Amino acid sequence: MSFTGFTKEDFDVFMIDGLEARMEAIEERIRPKFRAIGQLLTDELSTLAGNEMFLHIAKHARRTVNAPQDTWLAIAANKRGYKQHPHFQVGLFDDHVFIWLAFIYELPNKTEMAKTFLKNLKTVKATIPADYVVSLDHMKKESASMNDINMKDTLERFRDVKKAEFLVGRHIAANDPLLSDGDAFMSLVEDTFKTLFPLYKMSLQQKSVLV
Repeated sequence: MSFTGFTKEDFDVFMIDGLEARMEAIEERIRPKFRAIGQLLTDELSTLAGNEMFLHIAKHARRTVNAPQDTWLAIAANKRGYKQHPHFQVGLFDDHVFIWLAFIYELPNKTEMAKTFLKNLKTVKATIPADYVVSLDHMKKESASMNDINMKDTLERFRDVKKAEFLVGRHIAANDPLLSDGDAFMSLVEDTFKTLFPLYKMSLQQKSVLV
């Protein structure tokens, strides 16, 4: 399957009541698109990284009552999982698509990564374009533009607060015409990940203890 874009029906999934019904719609409408996107992106990111990258699609397996408010794909250098590794995400809330380079709280060495970023603060800020956004919690919709955050404070919080996270990338509103053009969307995602790849490489200066 080639990726032809997202539609209003994809975002309407999050209006469906009930865990089982919403999960069925996610499986039918969104996951095939994630698999198509993921195949393209894993090839691209494997080339950039110089090693194999692996696709993971959110299963929401721990949910037993509440239906998910968002869903996503993640690409990481580990075949078994992604949460304990720096990873790339593409996903949907009901009102936007997010495109992230993600460092979430499960990282076993996030303190050391934060210190590396702070040590190279000028490079970090120079790498991220002004129109990108930053999130401190992958569970929330909210993000802040680069113009509205203090990067030093953000990274210090990421370093010092156990549950603090650092996600950087782009948000695209659900009604943006770009989302209906699969090729244009993929070009934007690839450009975003290429732009942020130096930060991914920088984070790997601190080797994870995981194998």
